[in-house]
Amino acid sequence: MKLVKMSLAAAVMLGASAFAIDNVKVSGDAKLYYGTDNKDQAAGISDDLFDQANSYADTALRLGVTADLVKGVSMGATAYAISTLGLENNLVANTWTGGHDTAVEDNSWMGELWLAGTMGKTTLKVGRMELDTPLAFSEKWSIVPNTFDAAVVINQDIPDTTVVAAWVGKSNGVDAITASASAADRDGIMRDAAKFGTFMENGAYAAGIVNNSFKPLTLQGWYYNIGMVADAFWLQADIDCQLVKGVKIGAQYADIDPKKDGKLGNTAQDSSAYAFKLAYQGIEGLNVSAAYSQADDKGTVQIQNVAASGQSKLYTEAWWNYTYVGSKDAEAVNLTAEYTMKDVAKFGVYYTTVSNDIAAGVAGSTKEMDEVAVTATKSFGPLDATLAYVSTDADDQNNGSQYDTVQAYLTLNF
Repeated sequence: MKLVKMSLAAAVMLGASAFAIDNVKVSGDAKLYYGTDNKDQAAGISDDLFDQANSYADTALRLGVTADLVKGVSMGATAYAISTLGLENNLVANTWTGGHDTAVEDNSWMGELWLAGTMGKTTLKVGRMELDTPLAFSEKWSIVPNTFDAAVVINQDIPDTTVVAAWVGKSNGVDAITASASAADRDGIMRDAAKFGTFMENGAYAAGIVNNSFKPLTLQGWYYNIGMVADAFWLQADIDCQLVKGVKIGAQYADIDPKKDGKLGNTAQDSSAYAFKLAYQGIEGLNVSAAYSQADDKGTVQIQNVAASGQSKLYTEAWWNYTYVGSKDAEAVNLTAEYTMKDVAKFGVYYTTVSNDIAAGVAGSTKEMDEVAVTATKSFGPLDATLAYVSTDADDQNNGSQYDTVQAYLTLNF
């Protein structure tokens, strides 16, 4: 008897036909990411660009399916598979993601598996999913994102207003309390083997409101109750300037207040930061912006994603080097210029500088950094390609010496 192998996509389509499931959509992509730098290595080990000891790579496959089960009820599933393709044996010495186990074996898992029901203007979504809130979110800049086991309610009964409430129980990201990543994992997002575990000790609640009643202005406010760790809130306002076409202005304020007798201890101190941004998009294909942020000088928890590697939603966030702009006493400036040249490519230049006034030898004093990143992105039909160069000069990296990074990102969409 012959065995018939059926792909996940084919199985879903067959099931949709058999059970009258409507509006089935299948999508996915295959990725190859490679990076190399010239950080100093131990004596006797080459530290040039493209040498094995200073290089990292991974491949990833994503397959996603969404469908309407019955009127008002939908589902979604996303599977991920990652492999080094054996590149660590001769071309690279590190992986891009921590989704591998400690032996760097191939791995696969369900990144999303959710059900959603809608009644009127209220939607309840339950299961495994990506999240996008200011202080807890899925980081999608790397080859695979972190995801969450959560329940989310979204209501839009109030005109021009979206109200969100969420419970987050588990995640596979490297959060600030319950998980760490392998030293060979360059992105620092994923727990080893992408295993899901309790999020931030006891889970977390979040509530948010986004309002656009005055059409040029978008206001949002978020509150978080993070188990036995902290209470936090995030306020943000973004407006399209009516006096000068193409000008956008933004302001942010965030605060993380450790709980008394909580996981961080009674000596933990409140953290806060504010940021401003001025952007111009009045010329077709051009996007330029300048941003400034300042964090307070006593904070215990950094103003950044508490659910993964430490990327921050502050306007000043760097292109590659995260965990700096939201650190204690950080004063940061970001300058961004992007231009899409028709039929050629999209080019970007990004400059970020972070400084503080913390005395040498005191915790946090080394969180100073200067970064210059230059990128070029072009699509060749279904294939998206990005080349990047990054210059990093950080007190806590490479013994305080500047170093260079070169990266290539390839994504085949299907």
